Amino acid sequence: MVMKKYPFIDERKAVWKEIAMYIYKNVGEQGIVLELGAGFCDFINQFPSKKKICIELNEERKKFASSEVDFLCGDVLQEIQKLKTEVSMVFASNFLEHFSEEQLGDLLPRIHNILNANGKLVLIQPNYRLCKSSYFDDETHQTIFSDENIVPFLEKFDFKVIHLIPGLLPFSMKSRLPKWPLLVRFYLNSPMRPHAAQMYVVAQKKR
Repeated sequence: MVMKKYPFIDERKAVWKEIAMYIYKNVGEQGIVLELGAGFCDFINQFPSKKKICIELNEERKKFASSEVDFLCGDVLQEIQKLKTEVSMVFASNFLEHFSEEQLGDLLPRIHNILNANGKLVLIQPNYRLCKSSYFDDETHQTIFSDENIVPFLEKFDFKVIHLIPGLLPFSMKSRLPKWPLLVRFYLNSPMRPHAAQMYVVAQKKR
């Protein structure tokens, strides 16, 4: 996977706090949570769990991780295999589309293996069906995902999709998502989400 540099956006933390709490209310209490491609650690820092782990390719991002986060730096395909403990939830935002189909064929079984018996894979992904014109504005995007193909894709790797929202968030943090916490909360819980182009997927590991 090619590492793309993103600027630090101070408002991101408040937005991600609301997203983290939305997901927490949806999936419930989790024991050990692993985030893949944690970036500035805005999600993993703020998601309530007993133990937090993240894997991030950019070593410079370690300074953004809170003291309770076990920050692992390196290629996710290698680092995930080094973990010696099962986790209850794996989270990734804007992540899978940066891998080729061949790489995903290696990654998804490794995610499956690291999850415990009731483990969940939680994804926030650009939904190609809702953002065709801008999906490849990021030149590091390699694979197309949409609410039409994500279910059979995950089923192929022994995951059952238990929750799917085609449009939960706008395509980018730079877009029109409100930045005030109360407005973000209202947006996430509203049946009408203008400009939403990222889907929300919760999949459970099949036993």
